[in-house]
Amino acid sequence: MKIEGGCYCGEVRYRFDGEPGPAMQCHCRECQYITGGNPNVFVMIPKSGLQFTQGELSSFQRTDIETAVTRHFCPKCGTAVGTTTPGAPDVFVMKVGTMDNAAFFQPDMAIFAKDAAPFHHIPNGVPSFEELPPGF
Repeated sequence: MKIEGGCYCGEVRYRFDGEPGPAMQCHCRECQYITGGNPNVFVMIPKSGLQFTQGELSSFQRTDIETAVTRHFCPKCGTAVGTTTPGAPDVFVMKVGTMDNAAFFQPDMAIFAKDAAPFHHIPNGVPSFEELPPGF
């Protein structure tokens, strides 16, 4: 599958060629901060098929959390593009909203549903987990 996308201002662009991993929506409080209140919707993609074709990302990682993710964003417009995590060094967690065409997106699961706000929607039939599912 070929996925292309970038940030809001166009400063950062990427291309992915390969088979994407699981697609999820995360309702944890940390993701709600990053999205401004909604769940974070993303696709896990292998870094081996990812190429940033324009611009460079800035990064932020909290130092008060032992296994904090690193959040990557456009330094010009602030668009959150994705995250990397110490537990999955070969995976880039790409935010669906940065994709030029996200019509393929359907979440495989909803995670951290225990933190979901009353206005968050989990589609019917999508497996939902209070935290991370077994094996993640």
